[in-house]
Amino acid sequence: MILILFVRGTKMTKISVIVPCFNEQEMIPLFYPEVEKNFKKMESYEREYWFIDDGSTDNTLDELRKLSLSNPNQVHYISFSRNFGKEAALYAGLKATVGDYVVVMDADLQDPPKVLEDMINILETKKFDCVGTRRVDRRGEPVIRSFFSNAFYKLINRISSTNIVNGARDYRMMTRQMVNAVLSMTEYNRFSKGIFSWVGFRTKYISYENVERVAGNTSWSFWKLFKYSIDGITDFSEVPLSIASWTGVLAFMASILGMLFIVVRAIILPNSSVSGWASMVCIMLFIGGIELLCLGIVGKYIGKIYLQSKNRPIYIVKEKK
Repeated sequence: MILILFVRGTKMTKISVIVPCFNEQEMIPLFYPEVEKNFKKMESYEREYWFIDDGSTDNTLDELRKLSLSNPNQVHYISFSRNFGKEAALYAGLKATVGDYVVVMDADLQDPPKVLEDMINILETKKFDCVGTRRVDRRGEPVIRSFFSNAFYKLINRISSTNIVNGARDYRMMTRQMVNAVLSMTEYNRFSKGIFSWVGFRTKYISYENVERVAGNTSWSFWKLFKYSIDGITDFSEVPLSIASWTGVLAFMASILGMLFIVVRAIILPNSSVSGWASMVCIMLFIGGIELLCLGIVGKYIGKIYLQSKNRPIYIVKEKK
């Protein structure tokens, strides 16, 4: 993932490229020259690179050291003590740099660098504070992943006041004012897609067709994406709590009606009290299941409050150059 910052000076605007990466040893040697090739079309911009190693278990850090040694004035890196996640790497990149414009981009080149020039031109008009990107298709993705991804966007936009564009990527360019607004949100549980939308500012989206990885394998499994989507829902919507509350009310009302039915039946048919035990057991299990579901939803929110109250750092730096 990349963040690109544009620092206005008296002579030349500076572009700081921040690349959060996890197990990207194959992509780093490919990524750097590809981005540089696109920047050659924009000679009026000075640039530097900040790579964020998110506790990689392969030779990513060694590749970053080599790249930094060969380009000491341009390439820098931060290495975490362990894997803290994409959101922590993104936050570290935002904090490590200064500038007028910031670009967030995947290191796997699935976000085409050629769009950078269009982003710059749009923001230079001063009509927008952010230029985002969205995929118009999901070619190359498993069908089941595409289905659940579309379902997630539909669900979260129905239950949350924060609108998240379907197919939107983290690949975007923001003004320094918007970046400062994002940095002001120091919450421990972070969901960047929601944060980018929540802070507001005028945003224009550029569409492009899906691009598959050039090399290596994605670290985003279906289970990780599922947990990430749950975090997004609970971070930007209180509807699950409302659902749990109303479910409890409905279950309580159903139990009252059930008790009235049992009492009336016992009065009218006094010899039928033994029959129906199987249905009663099913009802008890059903209500018990609803209660456990509601407790689970409430527990998810309480867990987030618990982690936030600990005030732990979002990430820990092991090595920096």
